[in-house]
Amino acid sequence: MDKARQNIKTQKIIAIISIVLFLVKISAWVVTSSVAILTDALESIVNVVAGLIGLYSLTVSAKPRDIDHPYGHGKVEFISAAVEGTCIALAGVFVIYEAGLNLFIPHDIKKLNFGIMLIGGTAIVNYVAGIFCERTGRKNNSLALISSGKHLKSDTYTTAGIIVGLILLYLTKINWVDSAVAILFALIIIYTGVKIVRSSIAGIMDEADDNLLKNLVNTLNKKRRINWMDLHNVRIIKYGAILHLDCHLTVPWYFNVHEAHHEIDELSQLVREDYGESVELFVHSDGCLEFSCHICHKTDCPVRKHSYLRTVEWTVENIRLNVKHSMETK
Repeated sequence: MDKARQNIKTQKIIAIISIVLFLVKISAWVVTSSVAILTDALESIVNVVAGLIGLYSLTVSAKPRDIDHPYGHGKVEFISAAVEGTCIALAGVFVIYEAGLNLFIPHDIKKLNFGIMLIGGTAIVNYVAGIFCERTGRKNNSLALISSGKHLKSDTYTTAGIIVGLILLYLTKINWVDSAVAILFALIIIYTGVKIVRSSIAGIMDEADDNLLKNLVNTLNKKRRINWMDLHNVRIIKYGAILHLDCHLTVPWYFNVHEAHHEIDELSQLVREDYGESVELFVHSDGCLEFSCHICHKTDCPVRKHSYLRTVEWTVENIRLNVKHSMETK
């Protein structure tokens, strides 16, 4: 099964689980009238909405590129994550409102022990689903699945905290504890939502992924070829599960077109060994200039004008620069 189909299958499972857990939590709230359980139930509404939106976005992002979308449809996953994060944050605000009302007009809480058991069961299922979803997302470079997995896991943490609060309420019979627990975890929910929105905006704006660049640089430094004098103007853009890599590679100026293209093929092969076929490379070859001699360790160069001084390790900082600035930093 290819990555796109695997992502869609995973999201279908998550959407079904979210609907079932939502119904269980709503039942627990109806039985107990606990505003803290309502907090958990409202977040599950977000899970259902996010699961369906995520399924739609993954289906769209799996479509092949076309004339109108030459880079594919993967960016829709960032929009999905943004909607999910916004829904999470709004749910948290609503919970704070409901909990505030409950402080002034408290509800009678019933069958709390039964409600605790129901919510505890949903927490276990949520956590397992979250781990599965996040692992699949990281394996397939899917922001939509990673966001869903993180959300499900954070939902488990909030549910666990709510259960602790409900047990305290059950033991003390102090009604305001219910609202206090709800407000505390609503703030956590809002924080989670804001973080997801922040990561989706970063993706939409093509924000640099330093961890991804570090991994790329480490790979290339370890397997660097003798004809590669410099690497610069490196940019990585994510389109869903697809990575687009643009860069300039400096090779000996006297290479003909076929020889320069061979070096580009070597670079492409190294990258694909780590990232598979999910990466597209657009590599421009530059001929070396006179100032390149000091960092060129090619021993059989027939046109060397200056003595070799040192080989410079590529770093995230210097591969981002243009060729002149890159050399100056070295």
